[in-house]
Amino acid sequence: MAEGLLRQLYGEHYEVYSAGTEPGGVSPFAIRAMAEIGIDIRNHTSKDVGEFLSMDLDTVVTVCDGAREACPFVPARRNLHRRFEDPRAARGSDADKLAAFRRVRQQIRHWIADYFRPSP
Repeated sequence: MAEGLLRQLYGEHYEVYSAGTEPGGVSPFAIRAMAEIGIDIRNHTSKDVGEFLSMDLDTVVTVCDGAREACPFVPARRNLHRRFEDPRAARGSDADKLAAFRRVRQQIRHWIADYFRPSP
């Protein structure tokens, strides 16, 4: 979700990649939550973080504590961690799970809008 949001908000200012400690597909709940705000992430995938170890990166961002602890060190000019609840851990009905993804989507959206806003 963070990749899709950063691309939508400031994609002309940043080259955005997404990686994970357990790469794979995107949750159907994430796809639905993002589609609600007009962002299509159906074709997004999480790449293995190892693919980026040799790249010259400005900033590496981790958005959950599990990734921060499990990730190998990825060299970058700046390493930034911002903890968000993992919506995949939500329990209950599908409506409850979707609500968790919506909540985290909004938290990430506000953080990206503030933190990554390009300087004038």
